[in-house]
Amino acid sequence: MTYDHQPRSRTVDFFTRQALPAPRVTADQARRIAAEHFGLDVRAESLGSQQDANFLLIHGDGSPTAVLKIANPAFTGTEIDAQDAAADLIADAQPGLRLATVLRDAEGNRRAASVGTDSGPVTARLLRHLPGGTLSGPRHLAPRTVAAMGRIAGQVSTTLSGFRHPGLDRVLQWDPRHAERVVEQLLEHVTETDRRTAVRSAAAEAWAALLEVADRLPRQAVHLDLTDDNLVRSPDSPLPLPDGIIDFGDLTDTWAVCELAIPLSSMLHHDGMEPHHVLPAVRAFHETRPLSADEAAALWPLVVLRAATLVVSGRQQAAVDGDNAYVNAALDREWRIFEQATAVPGAVMTRLITETLGPVPTRSPAPAPARPLVPALDPASIAVLDLSAESDAMDHGTWLDRTADDRLAAALLAEGATAVATAYGRARLTAAPALSATSPATVATGIDVWLGEPAGLNAPHDGRVLAAAPGHLAVTCGPYALHLSFPDTVRPAPAADTPVCAGDPLALLPAGARFHVSLQEQAVPAVPPLVRPEYAPGWLALTADPAPLLGLPVSAATPQPDLLARREAAFATVQEHYYDNPPRMERGWRHHMTSADARSYLDMVNNVTPLGHAHPRVEQAVSRQLRRLNTNSRFHYSAVVEFTERLAALLPDPLDTVFLVNSGSEAVDLGIRLAIGATGQHDVVALREAYHGWTYASDAVSTSLQDNPNALATRPGWVHTVDSPNSYRGRHRGEQAASYAPEAVRVIDDLAASGRPAGAFLSESYYGNAGGVALPDGYLRQVYAAVRRHGGLAVADEIQVGYGRLGHWFWGFEQQQAVPDIVCVAKAMGNGHPLGAVITSRAIADRYRDQGYFFSSTGGSPVSSMAGLTVLDVLRDEDLQGNATRTGGRLKSALQALAAHHPIIGAVHGSGLYLGLELVRDRTTLEPATEETAELCDRMLDLGVIVQPTGDHLNILKIKPPLCIDEPAVDFFTHTLDQALAELGHRGTA
Repeated sequence: MTYDHQPRSRTVDFFTRQALPAPRVTADQARRIAAEHFGLDVRAESLGSQQDANFLLIHGDGSPTAVLKIANPAFTGTEIDAQDAAADLIADAQPGLRLATVLRDAEGNRRAASVGTDSGPVTARLLRHLPGGTLSGPRHLAPRTVAAMGRIAGQVSTTLSGFRHPGLDRVLQWDPRHAERVVEQLLEHVTETDRRTAVRSAAAEAWAALLEVADRLPRQAVHLDLTDDNLVRSPDSPLPLPDGIIDFGDLTDTWAVCELAIPLSSMLHHDGMEPHHVLPAVRAFHETRPLSADEAAALWPLVVLRAATLVVSGRQQAAVDGDNAYVNAALDREWRIFEQATAVPGAVMTRLITETLGPVPTRSPAPAPARPLVPALDPASIAVLDLSAESDAMDHGTWLDRTADDRLAAALLAEGATAVATAYGRARLTAAPALSATSPATVATGIDVWLGEPAGLNAPHDGRVLAAAPGHLAVTCGPYALHLSFPDTVRPAPAADTPVCAGDPLALLPAGARFHVSLQEQAVPAVPPLVRPEYAPGWLALTADPAPLLGLPVSAATPQPDLLARREAAFATVQEHYYDNPPRMERGWRHHMTSADARSYLDMVNNVTPLGHAHPRVEQAVSRQLRRLNTNSRFHYSAVVEFTERLAALLPDPLDTVFLVNSGSEAVDLGIRLAIGATGQHDVVALREAYHGWTYASDAVSTSLQDNPNALATRPGWVHTVDSPNSYRGRHRGEQAASYAPEAVRVIDDLAASGRPAGAFLSESYYGNAGGVALPDGYLRQVYAAVRRHGGLAVADEIQVGYGRLGHWFWGFEQQQAVPDIVCVAKAMGNGHPLGAVITSRAIADRYRDQGYFFSSTGGSPVSSMAGLTVLDVLRDEDLQGNATRTGGRLKSALQALAAHHPIIGAVHGSGLYLGLELVRDRTTLEPATEETAELCDRMLDLGVIVQPTGDHLNILKIKPPLCIDEPAVDFFTHTLDQALAELGHRGTA
């Protein structure tokens, strides 16, 4: 159908009509329209719309056939023709995008008709149905989804840049060019006084900022509604990644940057979304369709104006179209969009956006003072207090003491400093709580100073007092405003709005007083003393380093952002790293790791440090031994004797002889060599879906598909595998898991019958790569007996589960009531120091001499031995195995309780503090939720928790925290996990 091209004056003008209620069409009427005008025998299901009427047309078999779109009566044929032409244009130009274009008949005409309704004659069209569903709803949007939304907006903007049509000449309430007028006209519908005031104020401020660049903003055709409601998810992606576009009803000619501002605003109502979360969309849009400096400046004011328009328009639409469920349901989310859009000052977001788009010019430092701020202070005698994560002052958990700043400053004053000053622009670890789902404000926008003696504060420049009150003074200082905060007992010398000359007294402070000094641009929002790292670039752009006012040098630049690129250039990338955009970790303490941004993360994966990070007893023991002696283990010294005696005593007879190495991979490699050498039988049987290490032998017996996708096909001929005895998702489940052991025995018997008896059977004692799944009862007893029957030996990989992690058992094989011939252990032994061991019988150990001699330069060195001894001491003295039982039991119970609310949780595996949370899309089919698990790990990081996936399908959260973890931490973990699962749309009836 070709629409009449009507004069421009007949296109819609919102201000003439005042309101645009949606056409009154019921589902039954829509069904009749489909039958009478389009010959379709279907049922109709309302899809909702604010100003149109949309229905999904469904065949009798339940399959969707098309969308019936009934346009608002106010929209002319010219406008509708423009919308359909734009959709066709994008569909042709962007083959990677799906478009809800109007379907055509056999002659190629668009399928549209003029129909009568209770609202008068309207245009009805049949649109292509895009399967997958929209991004609507409260679900948290992952960075990949956010970036995809920005990229699509950029593709649409690029495609429509040359599109011209008379139907674009419209006056829409959604066009930000008219936002000021829309808000003014509809504000009365916001009945709450506080909300009405907030909307008026925010809109006025945003409009004023926008006017500064409005004349320089390019205009073009824009979709103007690429929101979460109109972007369709790819049906082929398990995660919400958009690839489709619907609803061109707001197509118009306006500022091009609006195409990005609209989707940004729509992101803000989703669970857990904050302003900084939209930045991936800004970057993606800019990469597709570059933003000018003026457009970057306009972007956040446009977001605020869109939010204000949504609030007032939603209230008005609810008043004129009261039974429109779609409109009423949107009111709360529209207010949340407004709250988030105004949660951070617009000036800060604009600076942050500018920084996101690329390097910004280096700002000039504040002008040198004409007079020193504190004349009595000799700059050479001022001590600088480093409160960053890299500061030695933060050792031993000092940062958790809320009085640490004052205590450390007092110590420096006692050592002879005349004053102590902190650094500008650095993140302060002392401002970070141990457990927080929101990043804390840690980055300093000014300097704190402690005085050793009474001192006066003087004006550094000629200026005028902007504000004066007990405890606070603000005075102009060149282009900046100098803000001083001090004890409330101190009154500033000058009064507000009085001039001051350089050197004039401002305040007199007593000895021991602490004051805060900052330099802020004038006429900007008040800058907090500490700001959150995500927003710090935006805030710092409004300030300057005040150090020169004290005679101190400007603070050194913050760490370069290219550190990750430098790592990848020099460090073999096959070694990988956690997370696509990893935080830079610089400190650990107990079960916490802290980043360079001074955020504390709960560490739920570091089984390398069972005692906790930076345990002082290990540090002291290693440091003391390094001061005395560190050499290779062929020298005679006491530490290696004491350590190996202690280690052997922890194992049952006849395991009494120890080899010391540096890692788990070396331990497994050596264990295999011991078995082969002792038996003279070169074949090894190992479990599938297991990981044992990276050396030649340990890699040969590793069959984890995630570590090597070709693992099974590339095993050397001497390696034979048996089925993974996974009682949850393996071939035999539940009680049927008892079949695994007899099947493994048959493989071992068949090998012997073929003339190649196995020299070793190797397995983890508790199935780690599968996420902490216990082996079926009696499995190891049966398989050990079979391999021994044919002259082979049983090798236990205890690298992850040994040392009490399972709680009830110090060694994993104890759970199976079986004793191996060779035990391989590492990870926990040194609490992060590289240390591994193989423990076996004297008879097996002595057979190694038939192959030559064994020597490891640093395996069992004095330092390594002292580290190992200290770990055993602390495990005993702090009852960490008991803590694994108690706290691990609490954690497992809490995880099992979560499964009742989150159907994506298929099972909770494990014991003690060796747990695995397996995520599935269906509890019957056990389809792995691989992508969902990765997304969950990313969201948990955002919420302050480090957790990672494991298993051949990477659908299991591996939960192996330091054994010192306490109840508040596990409660924080389970609460945060509950929150993240709900935000990602996984709450439901299990």
